Amino acid sequence: MEEIRNKVIIITGASSGIGEKTARRLASEGAKVILVARRKDRIESLAKEINSNGGTAFSIVADVTDKDACRKIITQSKEKFGNIDVLVNNAGIMLIGQWNEADVEEWEKMVKVNLLGLMYMTHAVLPEMNKNKKGHIVNISSVSGRTTKPGSSAYNSTKWGVNAFTDALRQELAQAKSGIRTTLIEPGAVETELITHNKPEIQERLNKNYTNMVRLQPEDIADAVAYAISRPSRVSINEILIRPTEQVG
Repeated sequence: MEEIRNKVIIITGASSGIGEKTARRLASEGAKVILVARRKDRIESLAKEINSNGGTAFSIVADVTDKDACRKIITQSKEKFGNIDVLVNNAGIMLIGQWNEADVEEWEKMVKVNLLGLMYMTHAVLPEMNKNKKGHIVNISSVSGRTTKPGSSAYNSTKWGVNAFTDALRQELAQAKSGIRTTLIEPGAVETELITHNKPEIQERLNKNYTNMVRLQPEDIADAVAYAISRPSRVSINEILIRPTEQVG
């Protein structure tokens, strides 16, 4: 196993849910975590808590849909800790709706956050990892990146894009013998605030789908991230699909 201790790890979307729990988990293992999100109060509070408990955390307020901001995240991280070992691309939104009730601006927002933001962050960090001949990029996708359902066409499209980008990048990096690994993590239904991004009537509809199901907890996905990045350097965990035990599709 590789030591997680002292690894420098950037986590986007770190202000809540999977990002927050991943930050807590990796910090507890001795990693130096860089918390990236738009909500200043949340990530500063989380960084303060982690540092007070003996961990190492640094917060950067940024929007990953801004290419320049992504480059600045990398610069600030290097200035703070000297290098970057892992990038966890977790920032994402889920806006559900049939095409005829959809707001095209919501589609654009999902493409920018879920796909382009992830690509911008990856493009910004790769030169540093390539220079060091090592690194690990973990992309948080969704079961919606491999299955589709009515009312989810735009969200599905962004997550299928994440899956395709991650695997094509994996092949490029392997072919170049870069020493950089990629991991795609595809959670099913997780108990997070993603649903609350939607209109009340859509929230009600989504919650009904999960009435008789015990959803995953963000900690379950944090466990998967920790597992993937702690494998020996010869081992690349390419893909982890995680569903609640009772989830069918």
